[in-house]
Amino acid sequence: MTESNAELARNAYENFASEGWEALLPILAPDFELVTPPGLAAEPDTYRGEEGMRRYWESFYEVMEEIRLEPSEFREVEDWVLVPFKLIARGRSTGIEAGIEAVAAWRWRDGKAVRALIFANLEETLAEIPPRD
Repeated sequence: MTESNAELARNAYENFASEGWEALLPILAPDFELVTPPGLAAEPDTYRGEEGMRRYWESFYEVMEEIRLEPSEFREVEDWVLVPFKLIARGRSTGIEAGIEAVAAWRWRDGKAVRALIFANLEETLAEIPPRD
């Protein structure tokens, strides 16, 4: 039986929690893109493929000692999975813990993540995710 996209996303978050960001690499399609917006990211950009994902997380860990993602739901909308989450991070030099709530919209194709978009809230996500190709 094939896993649903929501199950694939849930597994990705569980693997991130237990194994770190490197556990995300096997789920990425070769044409994967992660888009981080200016209002929610210290380094807004589009990160492409495994190399982009490496660059994103390595830059994050340069300033953060610990990063946790706490998803609250995995909602399927067509070929997207919407994941409201809380990101909690502790600064490497300060030790101060901070958090932000956001929504990740993951697009899936043939069991692989092809796109991840980050939004401020669920309403914005539902209004902005692109329709199926």
